[in-house]
Amino acid sequence: MSRISALSSASQTASQAGSNVTLATNLYDRMRADLLAGKLEPGRKLQIEFLCDQYQAGQTPVREALNRLTSDGLVERRDQRGFAVTGISAADLREITRTRVWLEEVALREAFAADQPEWEEALVLAYHRLSKVPRSLSETQYLENPEWERLHRAFHRTLISGCQSRWLLNFCEQLSDQLYRYRQLSVKRIYPNRHEREEHKAMLDAVIERDAPRAIQLMRKHYETTADIILADANLFPVE
Repeated sequence: MSRISALSSASQTASQAGSNVTLATNLYDRMRADLLAGKLEPGRKLQIEFLCDQYQAGQTPVREALNRLTSDGLVERRDQRGFAVTGISAADLREITRTRVWLEEVALREAFAADQPEWEEALVLAYHRLSKVPRSLSETQYLENPEWERLHRAFHRTLISGCQSRWLLNFCEQLSDQLYRYRQLSVKRIYPNRHEREEHKAMLDAVIERDAPRAIQLMRKHYETTADIILADANLFPVE
């Protein structure tokens, strides 16, 4: 084989490998979005054949995606029985909420200690953007607004971003995903009886006033209120 042929072959192999990685990542993103949105219900067994057909993908990328989703805590490996969507429980929701409060309290304290002007500026902008977007696409019933969800997550991420710890932010993000899944599964969807805009504004004001204890208290109440509303959803957690 000539040098040119060898280089051409190597280039094609690298291109194919890159294409496979892109396809696998795309599949992972699609499956992850469906899991977070509750489109694949908790406890459901995830047969490889079903997933290949559902997502028009081969077995290898499907298995790779399942392994990554297992690391994310969205899929469970059941010994010799394959994979299943991670189940839900009231105890799990309480633990997620409690742990998120713990970690974000640390992050928020660190952000106050760092006291960077750009942190406050970023939070003001994040709140401004969120406040301009309606929670629901309908005024008479809940109809999810993806843009609100995106900006809502951005606000909470910005609230703790001043902690300057990439690892801490990553852990908080994972817990945020888990809580989002519970919110999506709850038919009440915390709408329209909750005044979220006022809750977010109060947290912003506490940051501007550099009132760390109040900001932490408001953040804790915000998350605990969300959990309490979801726990009251009899469709998710029937009263025995």
